Amino acid sequence: MAWHDSLTKRKKTGGKKRAYRTKRVYEQGRPPVETLMGETRRKKVKGVSGMKKVKLVRAEYVNVSNPETGTTERLPIRDVVRNPANADYNRRGVITKGTIVETERGLAKIVSRPGQEGSLSAIVYEE
Repeated sequence: MAWHDSLTKRKKTGGKKRAYRTKRVYEQGRPPVETLMGETRRKKVKGVSGMKKVKLVRAEYVNVSNPETGTTERLPIRDVVRNPANADYNRRGVITKGTIVETERGLAKIVSRPGQEGSLSAIVYEE
């Protein structure tokens, strides 16, 4: 069965609710893409209005910007240090927005949404 966002199937009393219509295409969804470290791999999916959406499945490099100097560098990711979004993501090393990663130039905080945008952008992070 497809992922969808429709009515709940039970009443407060525990009885079943009857569907008054079938599922609609705009209600469908898909499981999230959990970006991990590794050789860069992207996945293209069909979005709303025929738009193509690129999802980042694996990432090897990150574009790190330094706001003080105004420069941006493409650096390899050494390690996923911390993911404050989810304890399970932290343990598995999943990269999402807000994740702290280690690069050659030090720590960087991810500011893009890799599962939505298909690329990794970050800013220099100092603890």
